[in-house]
Amino acid sequence: MALARLYLDHAATTPMLRQAKAAMAEAMERWANPSSPHAEGRAARAALEEARSRIAAALDWNGHILFTSGASEAIAIGLTRAKASHIVTSPVEHDSVLRVTSGAERLKVEPDGLIALASASHGNDTILAIQHVNNETGVIQPLDELNRDGAILFADCAQSAGKLPLPDADMIAISAHKFGGPPGIGALLVRDLALLQPSGGQEQGYRAGTENVPAVLAMTAALEHRPNWLPAAASLRQRLDHAIEEAGGEIVARAARRSPAIASYRMPGVSARAQLIQFDLAGISVSAGSACSSGSLKTSHVLHAMGWDDGAAGEVIRVSFGPATSDSDIDRFLEQWLKIASRRV
Repeated sequence: MALARLYLDHAATTPMLRQAKAAMAEAMERWANPSSPHAEGRAARAALEEARSRIAAALDWNGHILFTSGASEAIAIGLTRAKASHIVTSPVEHDSVLRVTSGAERLKVEPDGLIALASASHGNDTILAIQHVNNETGVIQPLDELNRDGAILFADCAQSAGKLPLPDADMIAISAHKFGGPPGIGALLVRDLALLQPSGGQEQGYRAGTENVPAVLAMTAALEHRPNWLPAAASLRQRLDHAIEEAGGEIVARAARRSPAIASYRMPGVSARAQLIQFDLAGISVSAGSACSSGSLKTSHVLHAMGWDDGAAGEVIRVSFGPATSDSDIDRFLEQWLKIASRRV
């Protein structure tokens, strides 16, 4: 009998939690537009606003929440409509940040993936856009240690929200499908709406479009019922790190503090493309960096910024864990990793 597929690409999308599915199914009965003035519309609005409060409580967030279609839209709104004329970011940000910050000041990145935050330009007219957890390497940026000196801090928390405490930032982007909610829903958390230029429409005039009440309620349920699985993931990743190093592999950003849920490994002599094909044929799903760019399998801009050359960067794959990842899953992945490594010429 063939083994069930092993999914180790949770940084791209993690399966919906049972509670999120149930909340979304129940919310499908609330089909009215929350902007409508009649009884059905008012009921949908009440559910939406209750969800807003519940999400704030679940994330320990004392500020406003604007619902979006995901982290990418939250990033676009926050960075293109912030009342700041100078943007400072880094070359290891997610593609969705790089796309909307062309011409921005880019901070230096150390070989361990940490950004030289101390060198950032500060001031009341500056917005610092820094990813909390890198989606390829898992490196955690110490944002709470940053001396902002009046600058606005925008944190991309797509990979950390629902897993790690949120940093003390002025604006935060989150995405539900990274923590057990449905795809196509996320939020921009804003400490003070005066930081943003409104554009009209829904969400207090900051995001046009009818709110997706079922998806919002599913996202709420995912945050409220998220399991405490990171300690187990940390143990699994430590075991995987050790075994891969013992077998001649290389751990990306080994010296940095990293999320227990994400790790990237180099298999010297075997391209990422060849690895992905062989893992997939063996029933194991992994990736080569961000899902937003891995379709082209272009060399990672994150690894380039960390000083990796094309050859070495082209031999790196990403492994990312979820709540159900187990010791036996790690054993199965390692067995296949060793098989692939043994075939290199």
